[in-house]
Amino acid sequence: MQGDTKGIRMKKDIIIVGGGGHAKVVIDAIRNEGAFTVKGIVDHAFPKGAIVAGVEVLGGDEVLQELYASGTRDAFIGVGTVGRYDIKCACYERLKACGFTLAIVRHPSSVIAADVVIGVGTFIAAGAIINPGVVIGENVIINTGASIDHDCRIGDYTHIAPGAILCGTVVVGQQVHIGAGAVVVQNTQIVDKSFVKAGRLVEKDLGDAHA
Repeated sequence: MQGDTKGIRMKKDIIIVGGGGHAKVVIDAIRNEGAFTVKGIVDHAFPKGAIVAGVEVLGGDEVLQELYASGTRDAFIGVGTVGRYDIKCACYERLKACGFTLAIVRHPSSVIAADVVIGVGTFIAAGAIINPGVVIGENVIINTGASIDHDCRIGDYTHIAPGAILCGTVVVGQQVHIGAGAVVVQNTQIVDKSFVKAGRLVEKDLGDAHA
């Protein structure tokens, strides 16, 4: 006689594209969140069968169609974005072309207000705090211990590094890097493709791409 499975949530398989250091953090968050089982990693830079954070490398891009055909529908990009947004954008386009859905991964220790809008492919790491009214674009990284105050807007492919603080109503463009421990004061705007150095205090609108 089979046991009663009523109320048991079945985990879906997910693949991770990219097997570097950021992928390890993503895999840990997925395991802690509990919504997915990591089926494998896709990354041509590793030999097939290699193990990264306890997960097997299945091959390079050539296995994506096969994985989709086998029933895996969810994917996540485990590539960091420090200065290499082109790689992450290309990964996204390949996954979309194959038909994959990009998940949203949130570490369960993050604190996220109920009305926060989060785009697909976004990663919210352990200890991050995101307050009400925030809108986050697609494929964004909100890294460990970052704090996003009320009503901020964060563009696609932006990386908020560990410990960074965005005060209220900050507007951040696309493909922006805000370095570890940086502080952006309230009502400030940061243009697309800016790079804010670690520890920087941003007190006025930033139009310089490297500050």
